[in-house]
Amino acid sequence: MSYRNNQDRVGAPLTAQDPAPQEQVKEEGFSYAMPTEVVDLPSKGQFYPPEHPLYGVTSIEIKHMTAKEEDILTSVTLLKKGLALDRMLKSIILDKRVSSEDLLVGDKNALVVAARINAYGSEYSTTVACPGCSTSSTHNFNLDELVNTFPEEEDFMLYDADNEDGRFFINLPKSNVRVGIHMLCGADEKKMLAMSERKKRMRLPESALTDQLKMIVETIDGDEDKKSISQFIDTMPASDSRHLRVAYAALTPNVDLKQTFECEACGFAEEVDIPLTADFFWPR
Repeated sequence: MSYRNNQDRVGAPLTAQDPAPQEQVKEEGFSYAMPTEVVDLPSKGQFYPPEHPLYGVTSIEIKHMTAKEEDILTSVTLLKKGLALDRMLKSIILDKRVSSEDLLVGDKNALVVAARINAYGSEYSTTVACPGCSTSSTHNFNLDELVNTFPEEEDFMLYDADNEDGRFFINLPKSNVRVGIHMLCGADEKKMLAMSERKKRMRLPESALTDQLKMIVETIDGDEDKKSISQFIDTMPASDSRHLRVAYAALTPNVDLKQTFECEACGFAEEVDIPLTADFFWPR
């Protein structure tokens, strides 16, 4: 078995000279070595609080998916509750102090991609709707080519932002206030999904943009009162809202899920976000 060159991209920094670490599994007299892999974290452990087990940690070890994890991903009950992916990650993460809900979204994405590559390979074939002509076609993406992104000093200067103990402070150009934000984790994503589902059931207007801003914003000019923050976000200038969302995307460590897509129908050629559909864990 050969190992991928993982320099500067998602996956383990393993080589043919450094065999993968393995977890020993025993079942009533039958034992085998469970292959594991070390996955680089986009955050490099720099945006967790000191008490978090991943504080200052640049990588994490996971075991390869087995039939057990496939059962988890196809559990109707877990899928309905939105728990399948978190349960799968809980099963493959070897450090049991680490919860998928406490993982930063970018780090969680890196583990999901690595788990998929380990289980089914790097080729991901799925249906894509062309942004140019809306024609749907099957396109092959190479997950081995995905890279981790990490904010550079130039990014902080561009958005007039500072990083203090894992919290970003960004000056909004129009309202001229200083906003303190934190990066979303798995638990935040779950809360936002539950909020969206609740609004659908109650037939309330969708408010995904403001809901996300209310989730990440912790202070406004030092004020931590949630009611005041909510009122400000509901009435903030659209240009400030966009500035904050763009800055957040640029400053958050993550896996860059963009790859080039070419449409045979209209000739459209541009980078698109890789659609993470059901095909992701159940390749054709």
